[in-house]
Amino acid sequence: MSFSPQSPTIADVAKRAGVSIATVSRVLNGNTPVVPSTAERVQAAIKELNFVPRSAARVLASRRTSTIGLLLPEIGGWFFPSILRGIELAARQAGYDLLIHTVDVEYPLKTSRRALGMHNTDGLIVFTNSVDDDELAYLERNHFPIVLLHQTPPEGLNIPVITIENKDGAQKLVDHLIEVHDRRRIVFLRGPEGHEDSDWRERGYRESLAAHGISANENLVARGGFDETEAASTVSQLLKNGVDFDAIFAGDDLSALGAITTLQSAGYRIPDDVAVVGFDDIPLARFMSPPLTTVRAPTEQTGIEAVKQLVRLIRGEAAESITLLPTKLVIRTSCGCKPKEVVP
Repeated sequence: MSFSPQSPTIADVAKRAGVSIATVSRVLNGNTPVVPSTAERVQAAIKELNFVPRSAARVLASRRTSTIGLLLPEIGGWFFPSILRGIELAARQAGYDLLIHTVDVEYPLKTSRRALGMHNTDGLIVFTNSVDDDELAYLERNHFPIVLLHQTPPEGLNIPVITIENKDGAQKLVDHLIEVHDRRRIVFLRGPEGHEDSDWRERGYRESLAAHGISANENLVARGGFDETEAASTVSQLLKNGVDFDAIFAGDDLSALGAITTLQSAGYRIPDDVAVVGFDDIPLARFMSPPLTTVRAPTEQTGIEAVKQLVRLIRGEAAESITLLPTKLVIRTSCGCKPKEVVP
């Protein structure tokens, strides 16, 4: 991308928004409070003029930051360290430094808060729901390299996606509960609202039920939030409401842990009374009591693939529109299998 002398300036933005240059600077830097209505006018002017700060223009012209950015909701827990390990390893091998910015998923990164982007990186890896659609459209319109993790791009945007085979893994897991352990009243604990991984896992759950002639019972579908505490609360409420179930498919392993803890506290035996299974195969899964049957997701590999595709874009090469990595059923004992039946 090149910039000409006619490119809009900060003064143009200030004039369009009817504010001072200093106010525009404060909005861009994001380190000094600005009256919300004023900030909105500045943001609108930035978008209308397609304004990029001159420092960003110089960086884009040279493409020499040798840095890639990662936007994601958090870096703690059991899931994210693995994906970070893959991204960091692949970035280092490709000769790039890594900048990380965490985003509140309730307020995904917007155009007005470009903590990472064209001004300080050569490309971005964006985890699901970390950037709003308008910002993704802005970056793609400016031919800035972006790769999405676990998120389909908004309609009309050509942005590569790295994800895993959620539906197939979920379907095989529920098939196992039905065919091997004759479980038919299976709870599904959803992930966060709008999370595509959760949506695909639910689709696999429902398709397995349908394939076995089992009608979906909406009373057995509840929110687990990919969160131990939320899942525990949900299972507690199901028990309180007298909902009849003989198995729980938790949307992720932390939800499974919350379910197991609640059931055991209520006097239920696992898997004798209720089978519990999860998804992801986090390191903790094999050490749960009982060890958790789950679906192994290639989490670290998704990070590696994301960097590979991003580097292709940075170098002006074609990238795969979607990279779908396979998952694997991991049988332990929380589903009802005996130790001798467990497959390593």
